[in-house]
Amino acid sequence: MSFLPRPRALLLGILLGLFISGAQADPAYWKSEIDALTQSDGVHPPPKHGIVFLGSSSIRFWTSLQQDFPGLPVIRRGFGGSELADSVFYFDRIVGAYEPNIVVLYAGENDIHAGVSPEKVAADFNDFRLKLHTALPKCRLIYIALKPSPSRWAEHEKAQHANALIADACAHDPLLTFLDIYPAMLGPDGKPRPELFRDDMLHMKPAGYAIWVHLLTPLLKP
Repeated sequence: MSFLPRPRALLLGILLGLFISGAQADPAYWKSEIDALTQSDGVHPPPKHGIVFLGSSSIRFWTSLQQDFPGLPVIRRGFGGSELADSVFYFDRIVGAYEPNIVVLYAGENDIHAGVSPEKVAADFNDFRLKLHTALPKCRLIYIALKPSPSRWAEHEKAQHANALIADACAHDPLLTFLDIYPAMLGPDGKPRPELFRDDMLHMKPAGYAIWVHLLTPLLKP
């Protein structure tokens, strides 16, 4: 099913976001890191038709990924500090080359922090979705909601706006899943649980990843 959000206002908002978004970094910044990833593929080829975990530092620092999903052919392809548009730009090298059955994507938090509008984040998500389903029409895409990082709590309304736009897109495509990890990472006071985060209050401790693992596991079963 194609991306057809019901409210016309949503589509207009995404188009408007193309003009009001903040500046996005040049994807060429990541070329050396992408080169290193693909060079390692020549030495240790990842499995075909596996599960690609893609995105920014929350994926890059997920070093326990294989232990968290034992028996599953997971491939970690995170590059810290990246934005959603960077995953679109390097799609062929770090997604398409592996012909995955599932892609798990976490990206967009850095975008919001850089001043990119929620509408532009949603538009970049749609660009990724289109690229994925053009290259791999049967591949499932799981988008992990932007998390409530304490150090970026001042931006949480914009992050939740982006989450809502992407959740709406996912609701209209059976190959898309929006995984809302947001509520589970909040305390009784409705604010982020600091014990889930490292000292920088941005990157997660194992306790934070444990929440993601618990919620993701049922979605990764064949």
